[in-house]
Amino acid sequence: MEKISYPCDDCDKHFTQIRQLTVHQRTHTGEKLYACNVCNKTFSRRSGLTAHRRTHTGEKPYACDVCDKAVSVNGGLIAHRRTHSGEKSYACDVCDKAFSVSRNFTAHRRTHTGEKPFACDVCDKPFSESGSLAAHRRTHTGEKPYNCDLCDKSFSKCGCLTAHRCTHTGVKLYACDICEISFSQSCQLTAHRRTHTCEKPYACDIICDKAFSVSSNLTTHQRIHTGEKPYNIVMNATSHSLKMPV
Repeated sequence: MEKISYPCDDCDKHFTQIRQLTVHQRTHTGEKLYACNVCNKTFSRRSGLTAHRRTHTGEKPYACDVCDKAVSVNGGLIAHRRTHSGEKSYACDVCDKAFSVSRNFTAHRRTHTGEKPFACDVCDKPFSESGSLAAHRRTHTGEKPYNCDLCDKSFSKCGCLTAHRCTHTGVKLYACDICEISFSQSCQLTAHRRTHTCEKPYACDIICDKAFSVSSNLTTHQRIHTGEKPYNIVMNATSHSLKMPV
């Protein structure tokens, strides 16, 4: 008996169930029927809403059978298991890098294409990853959802909280694979690696062609061209005048 197939009118996909087609068609229409009752975020699939709600409740029902790590979505568990097996199913056809998680592969591909599909609705700044956009939006809202459980500090980015916790524990999570020096922040490790590779990705585009391995060094250098002096200190001539000996 021939199986019934339900084709999508907008693309060439086919489905064995009408319900699957209905859900799929929302990717074309943008329809989002399922709303979170905590933050009002909406989703086109009930499963998306269910997974999202766990960001509020902290529930992590999917546990790894190799280690004790637990995650909130089944897809996250599948990706995590690859860290044990070493499997990297997603290979870049431009360079030789491979990834165990599809979203990491998708983000990497944008480093080649320059695509930035996620734009801020406040200032229009575009980003290549949705997570980067979410973090950027907090610069407008001032939201700091990541709280340190050892002191009263809070942060707008999860990575900043991770780095901050190292100031309490003294742990240095990021180790150089060339000389084994360790750092408490990933950005420090990235900058350090350039001392081995001599990479200088930050180039001056004002007058000269100098390049730097650290972005802050480029910012400082460009002030030579612009004349900007952001750290001027206004001295009180009266209070700081020197008394000459009589």
